[in-house]
Amino acid sequence: MRPSLRPLVVTPFAHSRATQFAYTSIRQRSTAAAATESLSPRWLADVKQRLGKCMTFGMKPEQVVRASAVLETVARDWRELVAGSEGFLTGEDRRGFYRHAVVWGEMDSMKTSHVNNVMYNRYAESARVNWTRNFAVDIDPKHRKEWTELMTPKSLGLILRSITTNYKFPMKWPDHISVYHKLASEPTAETDSFILDVVIMSELQQRPAARCVEDIVVYDYQAGKKAPLLPFMVDAFRKTWKLQEEAKRVNSEKVRGLLKEVRALEQETWDREDAVEDMGVAGQ
Repeated sequence: MRPSLRPLVVTPFAHSRATQFAYTSIRQRSTAAAATESLSPRWLADVKQRLGKCMTFGMKPEQVVRASAVLETVARDWRELVAGSEGFLTGEDRRGFYRHAVVWGEMDSMKTSHVNNVMYNRYAESARVNWTRNFAVDIDPKHRKEWTELMTPKSLGLILRSITTNYKFPMKWPDHISVYHKLASEPTAETDSFILDVVIMSELQQRPAARCVEDIVVYDYQAGKKAPLLPFMVDAFRKTWKLQEEAKRVNSEKVRGLLKEVRALEQETWDREDAVEDMGVAGQ
């Protein structure tokens, strides 16, 4: 049984508005576009509405079965379809938060009645600590001590240099969130800082409530200066990078398949030249 990972909160260090994220670095970055990149943030809801229109117009039994299969997949795998198609790893041994409860006390005291903007940074930071601890507990327990110490000022540690948050909609209580992190680029043996992309998913809306970009510095507390990742950490991050790329490919294919099936059902029901709406008993 996996040890319980209680969320920890880390205070940002050395915030600087002038910090620029080196997305054009020589590190390998993903070139494959996610299937959802050009879609509306509400694409999952749109899929449900499109299928609803098909059902309302009239479907044959075989078409109802196909539509039901799409809806079942969306209901079960929505996190993978949304976050996984972007390369976020959503498995139990990778996620930072899963169905974390949004509580009333996290709401803004103003009349807007939405989650206070500060909370999103806390969600991201706490989930990042759990994401890192996953390496110690599940991914690379052989080096548990070193991975665990990354969150302490003992030896080699990770310092949050800056965090940028992009709010997508005013999330409200009650809700649950899942938070995922991914490496923005493939690390090298010389990596002494890296970028993590973060997505905070609302369960109620089934879409991102916010996105963050975290700039992380690797710091040697004993030497008092920046330091590169240890070799086994580079290896673990490289494997993670490959898994991210595979998750993006697999889940993007699922998204394309679902959208193709929805379009086929539309063309077989209401969106064809000879389409006649099934009026049921009223039309007889």
